[in-house]
Amino acid sequence: MAQLVLLPGKDRSLARRHPWIFAGIVDRLNGRARPGDTVDVVAANGRPLARAAWSPESKIRARVWTFDPDEIIDDVFFKRHVHAAVARRQAMPDLRGQDGLRLIHGESDGLPGLIVDRYGDTLVVQLTATGPEKWRRAILAALREASGCARIYERSDSDVRRLEGLEPVTGWVFGEAPAEPLVIVENGVRIGVDVVAGHKTGFYLDQRDNRLLTRELAGGRTVLNCFCYTGGFSLQALAGGATSVLSIDSSGPALSTAVDNLARNPELAADRAEWRQADVFSELRVLKSAGHRFDLIILDPPKFAPSAQHAERAARAYRDINVCAFRLLNPGGLLMTYSCSGGIRSEHFQQIVTDAAIDAGQQTRLLHRLAAPADHPVALNFSEGEYLKGLLCQVD
Repeated sequence: MAQLVLLPGKDRSLARRHPWIFAGIVDRLNGRARPGDTVDVVAANGRPLARAAWSPESKIRARVWTFDPDEIIDDVFFKRHVHAAVARRQAMPDLRGQDGLRLIHGESDGLPGLIVDRYGDTLVVQLTATGPEKWRRAILAALREASGCARIYERSDSDVRRLEGLEPVTGWVFGEAPAEPLVIVENGVRIGVDVVAGHKTGFYLDQRDNRLLTRELAGGRTVLNCFCYTGGFSLQALAGGATSVLSIDSSGPALSTAVDNLARNPELAADRAEWRQADVFSELRVLKSAGHRFDLIILDPPKFAPSAQHAERAARAYRDINVCAFRLLNPGGLLMTYSCSGGIRSEHFQQIVTDAAIDAGQQTRLLHRLAAPADHPVALNFSEGEYLKGLLCQVD
């Protein structure tokens, strides 16, 4: 096994069990290793630290599988970790019986570069790094056994794969496409999921609990849902008794799916829903000029800052949409505002929203901090896993 030697004094992150080894702390590789091969990680003095997956083309030069330098990385290792991740979710009462569930959340489940979501009897797998790519056969076998699902679709098409020197890969790797459209039930609402062409793995499972909170808050309120995608927040607002829901997105296909999703739920008041294709930044100003006001606004934009180097530009975009939203709220109105940008930390996001409220001339209180549900855990040694952050604010 090749040996990855760190520079003197650069083993502190490993001592704190951070699973990423950046190129800047690497001295040399003793021996030969192909992408995804397991390497022994040692300090400059030769002290064993971990075993990791080698990624020669990435700034993250290796991702740690285990901090036990003697642990064997083989098929049994992946079987054990996959089964453990599934068992942890089965043990949590609020996750039992969920049609849509994240089964493996990368580093936070001890499997860097691996994302697995379950939609009913279908698994969607993303291999985003050289390590899981190397062990794909063992991982897929373990997933079939642990989940009992009828089919597995691979969505290894995220941009991060190219940073690893990997080409995108998609397609059915086990079973066949279902004969009928894939539909899940989330908190009593039926939602169609397109695992082939939809965002992420087909749906935003990380907002499940926040969509339920929207349902609980929406009763008797006028609601504006921005960046609505396929209507998850909108349908929950209708289910909660909203008097009206205006949903805006720039994607015509996403809005078409949202309309289909509403039709899948005939018990909801379709006459209270309006779907509008528009650029959200522009449309918020149009609504303000036209004198519209709302009791509850949801801002769930796409990722503005995939990394810290994009943070300044992203901060301007977040501030802009939040200023506009605050100006559209009725007295006592609520704003649910989110960032899924890994390059924006929670404290920074709260400051952005605070500045937006001041710019909008609103006296605002923070009622709740919002986050992803328990099937998207955050390992305490890997704060980067806390990518989704949200705030529930109320104006005077």
